[in-house]
Amino acid sequence: MIPNYEISLAAPSDISGMLALQEGNLPDKGGSLSVRLSADWFKNAILEESAVVCRYDGKVVGYVVGTSLAANAHIAIIQAMLYAFPPPPDCYLYGPICVAESERGKGLARAMFEELRARLAGRPAMLFVRADNAASIRAHHKMGMRDLGTFMNDGVSYIALTYTG
Repeated sequence: MIPNYEISLAAPSDISGMLALQEGNLPDKGGSLSVRLSADWFKNAILEESAVVCRYDGKVVGYVVGTSLAANAHIAIIQAMLYAFPPPPDCYLYGPICVAESERGKGLARAMFEELRARLAGRPAMLFVRADNAASIRAHHKMGMRDLGTFMNDGVSYIALTYTG
């Protein structure tokens, strides 16, 4: 565990912090998250015990979610990725992952990833990153993820990645 940080399954009381962190990291705010997810979406991920948060002094400073492909089937960018790269059996979707700007570079993304991976052990996962987000691509490669290839959605290039839990 990283000193002074608590990494654990998300609780319903974390949803407002997760939403606030998401909002500050959407493209219209200069961030690189691709999809705005609802409170109900986060609530369902929490009920499935597939959402991990990082807290500092009780405040959510990061989160990562691993959900079923079916839970994301309505999202156009997920449809585009799965069309380009059909998923293996029992695959789940890794992401989104978000770390507060003030907390980046401290190993929190990897620590949350390892917690999620332990909870979904042995299962393959897929994810995507904007092709122009070099820092995220580098971070995911360091976590042992490998490229599947590129795909387009709404005129934007993305890289699909995979790993086995």
